[in-house]
Amino acid sequence: MKKIKFLFLLCLIWIGQDLKAQEVKRFSGFFAGMPFERFAERIESESDYRFFYEKEQLSEISVNLQANESKLEDLLVTVFAETDLKFAISRDKKVFITKGERMNVNFSQGYFNLRSEAESGEAAMESGTELGAFARNMRFEIGKDKVDPNRSTATLQGTVLNIDNGEPLLGTVIFERENFVQAITDENGKYSIELPKGRHTLVVQNPGGYQEQRQIALFGDGVLDMEVQESFLSLDEIVVSSGALSNVNKLDMGVQSISMAQVKRLPAILGEVDVIRGVLTMPGVNTVGEASVGFNVRGGAADQNLILYNQSTVFNPAHVFGFFSAFNPDMVSGVELFKGSVPVNYGGRLSSVLQVEPKFGRSDKIGGSGGVGIMTGRLSLEGPIGEKTTFIVGGRTTYSNWALDLLDDEAALNGSRASFYDLNANIRHEFDEKNQLEITSYLSEDEFGFDQDTTYSYRNTNIAATWRHFFNEQLEGKLTLGYDAYEFGIVGEDNPLNAYQFNFDVKQLHARADFEYRKGENHLYKFGLHAIQYDLNPGSNQPFGSESIVIPERIDNEKAREISLYFGDEYTFSERLSVSFGGRYMFYQLYGPMTVNEYVPDAPITESNVIGEQFYGQGETVQTYHGPEFRVSGRYTLTNQSSVKLGFNTMRQNIHLLSNTSAIAPTDSWKLSDRYIKPQTGGQASLGYYRNMALNTLEFSAEVYYRYMNNLLDYRSGATLILNENIEQDVLNSVGKAYGIELLLKKTTGNLTGSLAYTYSRSLLQTSDEPSIEKINAGRFYSSNFDQPHHVILVANYELSKRINTSINGNYSSGRPVTLPIAKFDYAGSERVYFSDRNAYRIPDYFRIDISVNLEGNHKVRKLAHSSWSVGVYNVLGRSNPYSVYYTPVEGQLRGYQLSIFARPIPFITYNFKF
Repeated sequence: MKKIKFLFLLCLIWIGQDLKAQEVKRFSGFFAGMPFERFAERIESESDYRFFYEKEQLSEISVNLQANESKLEDLLVTVFAETDLKFAISRDKKVFITKGERMNVNFSQGYFNLRSEAESGEAAMESGTELGAFARNMRFEIGKDKVDPNRSTATLQGTVLNIDNGEPLLGTVIFERENFVQAITDENGKYSIELPKGRHTLVVQNPGGYQEQRQIALFGDGVLDMEVQESFLSLDEIVVSSGALSNVNKLDMGVQSISMAQVKRLPAILGEVDVIRGVLTMPGVNTVGEASVGFNVRGGAADQNLILYNQSTVFNPAHVFGFFSAFNPDMVSGVELFKGSVPVNYGGRLSSVLQVEPKFGRSDKIGGSGGVGIMTGRLSLEGPIGEKTTFIVGGRTTYSNWALDLLDDEAALNGSRASFYDLNANIRHEFDEKNQLEITSYLSEDEFGFDQDTTYSYRNTNIAATWRHFFNEQLEGKLTLGYDAYEFGIVGEDNPLNAYQFNFDVKQLHARADFEYRKGENHLYKFGLHAIQYDLNPGSNQPFGSESIVIPERIDNEKAREISLYFGDEYTFSERLSVSFGGRYMFYQLYGPMTVNEYVPDAPITESNVIGEQFYGQGETVQTYHGPEFRVSGRYTLTNQSSVKLGFNTMRQNIHLLSNTSAIAPTDSWKLSDRYIKPQTGGQASLGYYRNMALNTLEFSAEVYYRYMNNLLDYRSGATLILNENIEQDVLNSVGKAYGIELLLKKTTGNLTGSLAYTYSRSLLQTSDEPSIEKINAGRFYSSNFDQPHHVILVANYELSKRINTSINGNYSSGRPVTLPIAKFDYAGSERVYFSDRNAYRIPDYFRIDISVNLEGNHKVRKLAHSSWSVGVYNVLGRSNPYSVYYTPVEGQLRGYQLSIFARPIPFITYNFKF
């Protein structure tokens, strides 16, 4: 009997405890104008409830109520009564606050067991599709709670992966808003960030602009690996970004990035996505006209930009006279332009470095993407090969001849032909955690003909292999070997007796060894060695066909080697002050076989002053140049939302483009520095102010700069640039200066996003030869061919829904300089034309508006392919923007004409797909 009573007593106690456990927690108190965040913290301190929400959505919510033994549900109903905020409470007292729709909280048992080895200090790892989908609403607890209690901060590190294919995401920003601390992932998706211990909300923004967040409780050093998704809008968008959330805090200035997940919103010519045209939306970057190959950065010539695909130099960055970009957007992961503070590990050009990052294949399954437009088509395929190797291959071509056939019979281009293709193949293999091999390759070829008698062709060839080794957590090294080539040819067969074939090519072998060593939290050392072996064919002209009587002509090859050593340090003095400094030393040597003219000392370099020639044998040194380059930049943070930066760098360039046109033409050739054509040198100083506003949704920057340039090439009147074995006699050495101010305002979040950029800049040249047989404009400074003082670019994107967005692009710039005939006179019985000073006048200003609409397919996860349509109009106003002006005699009178590339609206439609 006693046992029965004892068991009965135990049951009563157990039932009481159970009823007590089921008792609903009630709250009392007066909440007067309390921010919701403080309200949630108070509820959490008094109970087992835990809140999950986005701070921005509740930043303006205040709690004004009197609670008297009230349930939490009743309190939240009152707080959110006049808002579109919804709440849901799970069985284990987790409160999820969402906007618009109430969250389903019927989670499986153990779903939130994410202490993540807090007691052992191990990593917190997101795994599984279900967890990845809801990770933003969960709290991750990181690190040991009782380790090193005297330390107020802890280091969080990890890897950010693409949730779809497991590939690391380069350039993802991890940002903590309250302390304004951030980190950016490297090419392996790795990041490291130091934060105060405690609770934090991390904003995670991938390169495509898609933003997520993670709630963490940081007890000590630990690891959080994250899987984030890409925006499906990447199928057809382009937004230019200088690094959202890092505008103020990053050390570099004059550096701007383009994510290919954003690259397709700008309306493009004929619907073709164009990386180079994305670059042209940046302040300080311009081009001399539509369908122009190359671009000009801060008053520099087009050949002063180093364009790298991975580590390979691309000499001609466009197809078909500049109508299409040389880069297949499906084979590019991102683009970065350095126009202010050029990193110490880059060199060889005077104006800028455009780094095009290749895309590597997904590791989970076979997939692909492509697109079909009215003029071009593209297709790429990617996936794994075994467990440690991935691949991606892609191709693009054009079928534009049908458009040329539509021209009137009287049109000059009727019967013409134009075609191009490009191929990419990239492979990545991971031997182990410390060793990785990457192979990238690129091949492109263009061919076009006019009047069926002259055919032009050119080709880019690039291949590079990079071995990456992680010595330890502090030291990383990369070794790259590669081959680059550019060649063009002209075949003229109008008359079989005069048929000819002209060829030019430049080839280079290159090797690079790059190292990064991180010492503590304050130093990041960069050091390495770069070497280039040049082999340049200045040109040859040969008879074409058995009937041709053209006399063969060939200019001797030029060979040179270039070696650079560099070292730099990014030093963090404090949270407010960071400095980067370093230098490169470049050694350049031209060697034989080669024959060099000797001229009268201290006299103009002309044919009449030749006094002999000297022959240099195989491998014999002809000329040597060497000198240092310096890099210095700094950032001082004024407040959490603003900073000032300054920088100074010097550059050297040993290869020159011989061109007397404003834009790069297929007939232009390259020239190595020799005894009389010296390396271009120059320097740039810049100062900038940066500010984030409106909770980091607006970014503003203002930069001023001044550049000086030496040993630039200009040309005498009537100079011959093709097959000229004495080119130094037609070249005029010049000095240049450029200065300007760049303003940029960006909106990065919301339905309406975009940017407004304004640039005022000047680019001036002056003949520097002493003595000289000819001085342009009597030795005064004059405008360069690409001196366009005012430039305004507007990019606006509006998201009507998750499947429909619209884009508008507006572009205005001052007309570029030209030389005009201003008078005529009679001389020796014939009429002559008198021209103005060089570049004394300007063609009319340039103005263009483009629009497009991007239509996404449904967003079902399980479907054969995700598709989208891009429809728009290029030059919607039909404005006849002049590309150039020219004059020709008509019935004894000299008449002027204006050449426009696109003088009417150009509609386009493109179908894109991804599987």
